[in-house]
Amino acid sequence: MKFSPIITVGRQYGSGGREVAKKLAEVMNFAFYDKELLAEASKESGICQEVMENYDEKQEKRSFFSMMGLQGRMDPAGMYLEMPLNHRIFLAQFDAIRKIADKGPCVIVGRCADYVLRDHETVLNVFIKASMPERIKRITKLYGLDPMKAEEAIRKADKQRATYYNYYATGTWGDVANYHLCLDTGVLGIEGTVELIRRAIELREDKAEEDGIQW
Repeated sequence: MKFSPIITVGRQYGSGGREVAKKLAEVMNFAFYDKELLAEASKESGICQEVMENYDEKQEKRSFFSMMGLQGRMDPAGMYLEMPLNHRIFLAQFDAIRKIADKGPCVIVGRCADYVLRDHETVLNVFIKASMPERIKRITKLYGLDPMKAEEAIRKADKQRATYYNYYATGTWGDVANYHLCLDTGVLGIEGTVELIRRAIELREDKAEEDGIQW
C-alpha cells in the first residue's frame, strides 16, 4: 500500500500554525482541513455548519462523560439527542476526522485531531508555537490591534483551545508527549517550518520502508 501520511497541526494562537498547515498542504499536494472539516461534519451529522462554527473548539461545563450514564436507560439515538449540542458537534467532528483520514494524505488543523487519530498508523502530529513577542507582532500586523489587545486576544484564544483539548482529549494541550514534532515559527520562520515538516514526512516514509512496514 502506498504510504499515506496524515498530518495533524495543533497551534498556539498567533504562531502562524494555520498558515504553516495550509502551505504544507499546497507543497505536498495534500487535502487541507480547517473550517473545511466543519463542512464535512455538518454534511454527515445534519447539524448546521453555522452552528458548528459558533461552538468550534469550545466546550461547556456540563460533563461529556456524565452523559455516558444515560446509556443504560435509552437507545443510542436517544442518548445522542440528550447530549449537549457542543458534545454532539465534537462527536460529529470526531467521525469526520476519521473518515477524512481514511481518504488519503491530508493536513488537519486543531480540533483534537492528534487525539482522534492517535492509533492511526501513518499520522504525524505537529504542534506549532512561538514566543509571546513573536505572536504579538504577528497578531498586531494581521489584525491591526495594539500590542496589549493582541496579547489579550492571544491569551484568551490559547486558554480556549487548551480547555477544549484538555476536556475532550483527556490530555494536556501543548504537551510534547502528544506530538511527534514541536516547532517554533519564531525561530524557523513559516517557510522553514513547512520545509522541516515536509522533510519529516520523507524521513517517516523512509523509516517505514527500513522497518519493512507495508502501508
